[in-house]
Amino acid sequence: MPDLLVSLYSTELADLKQKADDIGISIRPALPPELHLIANWVRERFSENWASEVTVAFSRQPVACLIAIEGGKLLGFACYDTTARGFFGPTGVEPQARGKGIGLALFSACLQTMKTLGHAYAFIGDAGPVDFYARTAGATVIPAPDKGIYEGMLKHAEMTI
Repeated sequence: MPDLLVSLYSTELADLKQKADDIGISIRPALPPELHLIANWVRERFSENWASEVTVAFSRQPVACLIAIEGGKLLGFACYDTTARGFFGPTGVEPQARGKGIGLALFSACLQTMKTLGHAYAFIGDAGPVDFYARTAGATVIPAPDKGIYEGMLKHAEMTI
C-alpha cells in the first residue's frame, strides 16, 4: 500500500469539514486517564501495533488521539503524529458503527487539528483505502519504490512449541 500526501490548505478540506460536521457524533481529544480504555479497545478490535501507536499519541502534548463517542460509548479513534511527525493514523471505527460517517469525521477533525498545530501537509503511511483519501481530501500517492518508514518493521513472530 502506498504512502499518501494531503495538503492541509486545499479547498477539499473545507468540504470535508462541512460533511463531517453533519454526522451528529461527538468527536473530542482523548483524556490521559482514558489511555488504558482506548488502548485496550484498539488492541481488541484492530491490532497490538495500533495499540502501541495509541500509547505514543498519549505521550504527546496535547494528546494526539481523537475519539468518537455516542451515549458514553467509544465508537472510533484517530491518531496523528505517532509513527512520525506529520503522519495521520492509525484510525478505526467499531465494526457495527461503520458506514455512518464516523471515520470521515475523525479524519476531518485530525486534519483540522494538524493544520492548527502548524502542519502544512499530512502523510498517510501505508494507506489502506487510497480511493477514500483521494476522494475526500485530495490525497495523492507519494511515488516511492519502497515501503517508506515501515520498511523493515519488526513483526510479531508466531510462537512454536
